[in-house]
Amino acid sequence: MVGTRRESTTHRGLDPDKIVASALAVADADGLGAVTIRRLAQQHDVTPMALYRHFRDKDELLDAIADRLLSAVALPEPDNRPWHEQTRDVLSAFLAALRPHPNVAQLTLARILTSAPGLALAERTLALLHEAGYQTDHAARLGRQVICSLITLVSTEPGVGQHGNAEDREDAVRAETAKLAALPPRRYPHVVAAAGALTSVDRQEDYYRLGLDLAVAGLRGVSPAH
Repeated sequence: MVGTRRESTTHRGLDPDKIVASALAVADADGLGAVTIRRLAQQHDVTPMALYRHFRDKDELLDAIADRLLSAVALPEPDNRPWHEQTRDVLSAFLAALRPHPNVAQLTLARILTSAPGLALAERTLALLHEAGYQTDHAARLGRQVICSLITLVSTEPGVGQHGNAEDREDAVRAETAKLAALPPRRYPHVVAAAGALTSVDRQEDYYRLGLDLAVAGLRGVSPAH
């Protein structure tokens, strides 16, 4: 009876937003695989069943994490600038929401067309591509590709997200750099010379600016007449 009362009392202060925030913090720190119902229940001092009252399973919890990231996309208001400049700002807003969470960035792809904030992002992107002269189907394919490329940009940023804490990441980057630098220089001269740049990022802003440049340039380089 004592355990039942404690569970009931604790559960009153447990809400989905707190659970999602905890799950996101775990994923940020230890990776997506570390997010489990049992671990979150322990953090909130409840039984796993208390969490199942809010989320039917882990997949539903992961959907909620993705929705939180998409809700953080601050879409800029439409204006009179050329379509590609406005598109860059929209994509930049998407990146800004994902960048703090590289371990879960890939979750957003499946929720873009099934959540209100994701649909708002999709509608705005497609509207801009339509303004640029792309037909509906072509715009959809381009929009999907560019969104996928930005998610990949975040989730594969060299030296970020793949390994636990900052010290572990630094050790892993040094090991990866040393491994490339030790390759036979006669056979792989360019890889050896670029070992440091291939395994780490000196300035995050430069990394993401280049990613945006490539995304927008790619869109502008594809003829609308397809």
